[in-house]
Amino acid sequence: MSIVGIQFPVAIALGFFFGRWLDGMFGTAPWCTIVFSLCGIAAGFVNLFRITAQAARAEEEEARREAAERALEEGDGDDVRDRDER
Repeated sequence: MSIVGIQFPVAIALGFFFGRWLDGMFGTAPWCTIVFSLCGIAAGFVNLFRITAQAARAEEEEARREAAERALEEGDGDDVRDRDER
């Protein structure tokens, strides 16, 4: 999760500096800087949502795994094991 702290500002900085470079090449200041800064912000949010969704899926999977282990320890999973052995 700590990668979000790096990826978000890096995406914004890349968009900003790419836009400034394009403005220097084409003489369109500040339009490319603004457009690509906004694209960097959007990319940062996309990465944020992607990382948090991945973390939520991992947490959900861990909770399912723990519940299955508890069920096996309590004996609720005996018929599942018997069925698998057949």
